[in-house]
Formats: sequence, C-alpha cells, structure tokens
Amino acid sequence: MNLPKVATREEWLQARKELLEKEKQLTRLHDEVVAARPELPMVKVDKDYVFHGPQGELSLLDLFQGRRQLIVRHFMFGPDQEEGCIGCSMQADSVGHLAHINARETTFVMVSRGQLPKLEAFKARMGWDIPWVSSFGSDFNVDYHVTTEQGELPGVSVFMTDGTDVFHTYSIYDRGGDIFKNFYNYLDLTPLGRQEAQLEQPWDWWRHHDMYDNADAVTAGTNWWNGTDKFAS
Repeated sequence: MNLPKVATREEWLQARKELLEKEKQLTRLHDEVVAARPELPMVKVDKDYVFHGPQGELSLLDLFQGRRQLIVRHFMFGPDQEEGCIGCSMQADSVGHLAHINARETTFVMVSRGQLPKLEAFKARMGWDIPWVSSFGSDFNVDYHVTTEQGELPGVSVFMTDGTDVFHTYSIYDRGGDIFKNFYNYLDLTPLGRQEAQLEQPWDWWRHHDMYDNADAVTAGTNWWNGTDKFAS
C-alpha cells in the first residue's frame, strides 16, 4: 500500500494549497448543479398509490405528514427477501437525525415492496426510527423504475405538494447514490481513502452494521440479492 511521503510542514502547506484550488473548483461546480435542480420541471402524479404503514393504509399525500416536500428512499427489500439490502442499509445509517430535514418543510420516508412485518422486524434489528412503509401490491416501485425484470434497484425520488396534488420533481439512481453514504465523505479525507482498489468490486467489503465482527457474514459483493449485479453504474 502506497503511503504519503513524509514532508516538512512548509511542503505540506504548499501541497495542501494546491489541492484546495481543485476542491474549490469542485465546490463551485457542485453549487451550480444544486442551483440547477430547482429549475427542473415537475410532473403531476395522477395515480392513486396505496402504502402500508404501522398506522394502516396511506396515500402518497399522507406520506408528506403535512409538510410541503417528500424525499423517498427506494429501499431494496423485495417480498421474497428476509433482510434489507446492505447498500441501502448503509445509506439509511447515514441519514442522521430527521429533525434537520423536517425543519425545512421536508419529510423523509423509506419505501420497499417487502411486506410491512418484515420491514418492521428489520428496522428494529437495525435500530432505525426512520419512517418506513410497504408499497406491496401497488405500481409505485415499477413506475419509479426501482422494480424491474432484474429485481429491486436502489434510488431516491423527490415529491412536492400544494396541499392537494402531488408532483414528482427528481429521481437519482445507481452511482448517484454514493452521495448518501456519508461514511465515504469521511473516508475520502484519509490517506488510505476507501481502501477499495484491491477489491474485485468496490462493495465487496460492505456489511450490515451489526455484522462486521461476523467472519461468515455475507457482503454486498457476494451477489446475495437475487444473484444480480445491482450496484453497477
């Protein structure tokens, strides 16, 4: 493994300033993309979807919980699975306290096709308090391109409401989901980084957070989800 060379403080400062210029360029480009997203058009949702939560049947509008915006994490957990996707679980671990999202008139909810009892059991195992509902029996996952002939796929979709109608404003899939794994942002600051270059696939080390001490635990790299390479870009 190649480690950084040892330098004087002055040499380090010069190299750090050079990298800082690139980081500033990246920040400015990121700001441009963020500013462009609200300019996207939105599409009225004209289908009545039914979701199943602990409180009973819910509509898409119900998921907003009275707020103006809704972020949906399409969590890979199909009806035939007994536990949630490792990658989606890592993203759920990274969400943090929802009070900060809620304070900006926005609700965050996870949606899966798995039946509610399975979702509730896995949620308890993971220790999450994120709202999680089942879309089992509806077209929601198919319509938003996260249930395909190849199986379940990860993604995030955003909706807005005027209090009566619901509008779809944004969706992101595949490698775009890296931004939701906050641990990567921290690892990218370290000399060793993500430590994935030596792996056959970058997700070969991923595990559910309660399974890292289990040598026999499956990883995302074992293609445990229907035998499909679901994370490819």
